[in-house]
Amino acid sequence: MSACNDFVVRFANVNGTGSASANYLFAKSIFRMGIPVSPKNIFPSNIQGLPTWYEVRVSEKGYLGRREGVDLCVSVNPQSMKQDVQCVKPGGYFVYDNTKPLADELVRPDITYIGIPLMETCNREYTDARQRQLFKNVMYVGALSALLEIEFSVLEDLLREQFAGKEKLIAPNVKALQLGIDFIHQNVPYPLPFRVERRDLVGNSILTDGNSACGLGAVYGGATVVAWYPITPSTSVAEAFHSYADELRIDADGRSNYAIVQAEDELAAIGMVIGATWNGSRSFTATSGPGVSLMNEFLGLAYFAEIPVVLIDVQRTGPSTGMPTRTQQSDITLAAYASHGDTKHVLLFPSTPTECFDMTADSFDLAERLQTPIMIMSDLDLGMNDHMCEPFHWDDARTHDRGKIYTAEHLEKITRYGRYLDTDGDGIPYRTIPGAHPTKGSYVVRGTSRDEHAVYTEDSAAYKRNMDRLTKKWETAKTLVHAPQRYQEKYVSKLGVLFFGTSTQSAEEALDLLREKGHVLDALRLRSFPFHHAVSDFVASHETVFVIEQNRDGQMRGLLITELNVDPHRFISVLNYDGMPITADTIMQQILSHLPN
Repeated sequence: MSACNDFVVRFANVNGTGSASANYLFAKSIFRMGIPVSPKNIFPSNIQGLPTWYEVRVSEKGYLGRREGVDLCVSVNPQSMKQDVQCVKPGGYFVYDNTKPLADELVRPDITYIGIPLMETCNREYTDARQRQLFKNVMYVGALSALLEIEFSVLEDLLREQFAGKEKLIAPNVKALQLGIDFIHQNVPYPLPFRVERRDLVGNSILTDGNSACGLGAVYGGATVVAWYPITPSTSVAEAFHSYADELRIDADGRSNYAIVQAEDELAAIGMVIGATWNGSRSFTATSGPGVSLMNEFLGLAYFAEIPVVLIDVQRTGPSTGMPTRTQQSDITLAAYASHGDTKHVLLFPSTPTECFDMTADSFDLAERLQTPIMIMSDLDLGMNDHMCEPFHWDDARTHDRGKIYTAEHLEKITRYGRYLDTDGDGIPYRTIPGAHPTKGSYVVRGTSRDEHAVYTEDSAAYKRNMDRLTKKWETAKTLVHAPQRYQEKYVSKLGVLFFGTSTQSAEEALDLLREKGHVLDALRLRSFPFHHAVSDFVASHETVFVIEQNRDGQMRGLLITELNVDPHRFISVLNYDGMPITADTIMQQILSHLPN
């Protein structure tokens, strides 16, 4: 095995031992050397004590999806060591703490073992018990820097940045790095056959996570209220919003211009959001699948009463509690048709933190233009893992689009206000903000049937008129949502591939791998629901369309069949639902199984 800037390293630790910052130091040092990286944090749903893993893919070609197979594993957790040994590819390397002897059952003849006395060294060099644990992690980063030729100056700079204002912590961390380096230099042949070499391949890219991007996007999108109930993996969305709002949403007099409410449950959270947005504030909530299940009734109310709502769904593995700290794209059907009756909701599918920022900001405009719930369909992989992406951009000249709102001046010119009256033919009525006029523009908000003037009625004709208008608004939504991304100007194949969200990076790599094998497929990335006309055009232009998604039942495939009224046999599912991010190899193998040899 010999490779430069093309390998996967996995760290196997115990949750709650302070390994996260050391592992991130490793990933970011390679990124700072101008080499694309893609880190994945694989952690348990308890607080501490169970195994946790951190994978870092290094790819000179810029492939950012997860790759199968580990070239080097650093295992410092006896509990998972048997599993960790098996994850290493033949010819790979296994780094472990040899303070205690390695059990015979853990020895494989086809990999190379590198034992480092991590705990023995830290016990000798440090007196504080917590420092011994923490610096053991930093020491193995130092060892890897020697094995892989990571520039020591880069690690030093990152430590200085990390401990700015806490300078006394820099020296002992640098010492721990040096301990690992010295051991390798004195005891192990180095560098390894695969290593890193400085490049200029990341440009002005940043490394950040989707939840932080959503929180910042909400601030820029004009949100002033968030109501939420903690649930993995969405909690850090509200926390990020709080952090950014605390800096950016401060009035000239120093007072905070935002409200954050931790509700007693998800039902209360979305109820508060509905109340705040009806009252004129831009408000949102963030949750995951179990929360969306609980919010169904209120989502139906917001759809039928036509109240703007923004919901960020950071999907995890279900059903029920499922695996709270594993990723899936399995809330598609739930979110699209949330609530009973004929209900449809607008969904946005970001694939990078940059799109998380942009789509979150856009969602508030979209919600108010359409007067309906907008759901951003992120997932754990995108939300909680760091991704290399383009920097966020914001046009300071941009203004918020509040949609169709009658002001006091407008209301003075109207004989009778019709809250659910379609005057423009696009299915979208005009709304008012409470208090806009002292006597005009009021109406009763209800979840029961009403006529165009918001007067309660069970008249069948009035109900049908209202439902038909909502259908017309749904057609209008197709012109306002984000258009799909096309990968070819002209279609060259009878075979097409559809994908969305965090399947994107692996799907793009799989297309390259298939091309190398002589199979050229056209591709389209979905970015929203309802489906833009370009989606139906793509499907109609291909005999067979592979739909790549991360759930068991092919939920996006089902949505396409239902909404486009297409022969189901034209769609073939490419699925992954083990809770881990899908890989290019998985996609390629499933597609090849349907192609002639």
